Amino acid sequence: MRIPRIYHPDLLSVDSEIELSSEATNHLANVLRLKSGHPLVLFNGDGNDYPAELVEIGKRKVLARIDAKISLSLESPLSIHLGQGISKGDRMDFVLQKSVELGVTEITPLITERCNVKLNDERWLKKHQQWQKIIIGACEQSGRNIVPKLNPPLNLAEWSTQSTNQFRLTLHPKAEKRISQLRLNSHGVRLLIGPEGGLSEQEIYQTQEHGFESVLLGPRILRTETAALATITALQSLFGDL
Repeated sequence: MRIPRIYHPDLLSVDSEIELSSEATNHLANVLRLKSGHPLVLFNGDGNDYPAELVEIGKRKVLARIDAKISLSLESPLSIHLGQGISKGDRMDFVLQKSVELGVTEITPLITERCNVKLNDERWLKKHQQWQKIIIGACEQSGRNIVPKLNPPLNLAEWSTQSTNQFRLTLHPKAEKRISQLRLNSHGVRLLIGPEGGLSEQEIYQTQEHGFESVLLGPRILRTETAALATITALQSLFGDL
C-alpha cells in the first residue's frame, strides 16, 4: 500500500509523538483501516517531510511517532499567483485542486462582473474553508510540503490594482501575442483567468490599464477551468519545471 501523506498544522519534531487531527484520524483508521506500525509521512508546510509511524490507532484517536526530518523541495522555480474568477459548482474546486498539483504558489478567488456566485459573509467563510481543504488534499496527493497561500475572495478591480513585481498576465481571445513570446522577470507571474462567460471588455480594458498583458492561448475558446490549467501548464513548461 502507498505510504499516506498527512498534513498536520502544528509543530513537528523528530522523536515526538503527536495526536493527529480528527480528519486524519477518520481517513487513516476508518477509510484506509491502517494498523499500528504502518509508516506515513507528515508535513506542516515548512518545506520538510517527516517520516513517521503509527503507534496507536483507534476510531477516534490516532497517535504517530516522528522518526526523521527530510528537507525536500518540490517547488517550481516559477512563482505563479493565480487570480481565478469564481465559477459555480465543482469547476472552482477542480481548478484549485489541479492548479496546486501543477505548482501554483498563491491563489485569489475573484469576484467579477459575470461571477454568478452570490454568498453572504458566513457562506464565503465556509467556502474558503472548503477550498483550503481541497488545497491541502492536493498537496498530500502531489507530494508538495509547502501549502500554497489561499487569499479570501476579492473584487477583480481591487486585486488588479495591488502592488506586485510579478509579470501581470491575462488571456484574451483577440490578443496577438502567444505565451511562448513572453519575456518574464524573476518575480514570477500574476495570472488572471476569467469565470464562466469570461471577462467583460471593460474588465479587460481596466486590467490592461493596470499593466496586465493579454495573450492568446490558441484559436479555440476554452472553458474557465481548461484555460487556467492549460495556461499554468504552458507557463511551467516554458519557464518552470515541467
